[in-house]
Amino acid sequence: MIPLLTAAEMRAAERQAIEVWGVPSLLLQEHAALGALRLLPPECPLDVLAGPGNNGGDALALARLARLEGREVRLWVLADPDCWQGDAGLQARLWRGIGGTFERALDPSSEVRTWRGWVVDGLFGLGSRRPLEGEAAVWARALKAVELPVLALDLPSGLDPDRAEVPGEVIQAAKTACFGALKVCHGLLPARAWCGEITVVPIPLDRPPVGFLKLLDRPVLPSRSWNAHKGSFGHVGIRAGSIGMSGAAVLASRGALRVGAGLVTVLCEPEVRAEIAAQVPEAMVRPWKGAVPEEIDVLLAGPGGIAQVPDWDGPLVVDASALREGEGRRWMERPGTAITPHPGEFARLFRLPRPLLMDERLAQARQVSEGRPGVLLLKGAQSVIAGGAREELWINPTGHPGLATGGSGDLLAGMVAGLRAQGLPMREAAAAAAWFHGAAADRLPGPGLVPSDLADVLPGLLRD
Repeated sequence: MIPLLTAAEMRAAERQAIEVWGVPSLLLQEHAALGALRLLPPECPLDVLAGPGNNGGDALALARLARLEGREVRLWVLADPDCWQGDAGLQARLWRGIGGTFERALDPSSEVRTWRGWVVDGLFGLGSRRPLEGEAAVWARALKAVELPVLALDLPSGLDPDRAEVPGEVIQAAKTACFGALKVCHGLLPARAWCGEITVVPIPLDRPPVGFLKLLDRPVLPSRSWNAHKGSFGHVGIRAGSIGMSGAAVLASRGALRVGAGLVTVLCEPEVRAEIAAQVPEAMVRPWKGAVPEEIDVLLAGPGGIAQVPDWDGPLVVDASALREGEGRRWMERPGTAITPHPGEFARLFRLPRPLLMDERLAQARQVSEGRPGVLLLKGAQSVIAGGAREELWINPTGHPGLATGGSGDLLAGMVAGLRAQGLPMREAAAAAAWFHGAAADRLPGPGLVPSDLADVLPGLLRD
């Protein structure tokens, strides 16, 4: 897992290093500036924008180090250089000490047309909360009109470090030197798109930062012994498939099989048993007779028009038609359960406004999952995994808009059940399924992607 820190969490980590470990704050700033400078092409001229706070101090330090390397450097400021205090004030004095001057632009849009080389954006960093305004907004619009590569210090000016949404004008970065650890805006769209290529620049912290929000990394799956057999990898039951909707049962069973479930039994309406069996010969297909067979280890219910969840005490994945209005709390209170709604289903489940923005999705996922044993896999661009009696939220970074097609969720639900059947805890099974589902899509650029394409990619992806 990769932490995505809020500004408060990052400041707490820095404060811990300064106050407990004894690292001078100026040393943190020097490490940050030196690491950022290493991301720029050697010897290229630099125009550095320095804001009035600590981010401006980082920019001052980088400008000084670049000039000491013999680079051509100009430093542009928004206000009287005497406004800087603390470490930033010291950096301003050091810049003056090597002969540096502070430039002010009367017309940034005309000024930037004469620039060459790279621009360093050190206007605003962790303290950003409001949209850019005044002279800073003028600089952002001026840079938008020219094709100059920008290196952002910690985050592009105009982004809120704690949010996915973009509040207003933002300076588009080609590269971002992220200091110490990724912030929320570095991991979540649409803010992530303004950051360009992100590099985490190490700074001396006494321990890895801890965050409430985490980005999924490549999952680690259970190893398989040399003498394993089909019974070693679990038996998935899938209550799915009705007249006109047999394809959902087919895709769900393929999802479970393709992630390695040992056995799959589809429990469908009698009228569609033959057509499902013809499409998935690897699965056992039985007409539904009112009870879950005793040999089932994990049950998936809902795909293909099945609204009623069978009476079942074991691990349960609830998807599609079984996600009925107002029943979200019921499932989140049930241990060993995962629900897999898209945003519209999520809103109906919990009787909440439909979350349109990423920040809304995170807030609502936290609200409905807090302290509850059930697992929520809220599907969509950058799916959210929550619950399982854990406080943190996990975000899936894989996938692309080609996944927005009918049947994609049925395949994913089958994958969750298949991974749970192999012994993964339900939250980890949901997270791994989301990651592999998106990673399979990443190997098949859309549009025109269909879920059966993903199923065929999964074995090679799992081998890798």
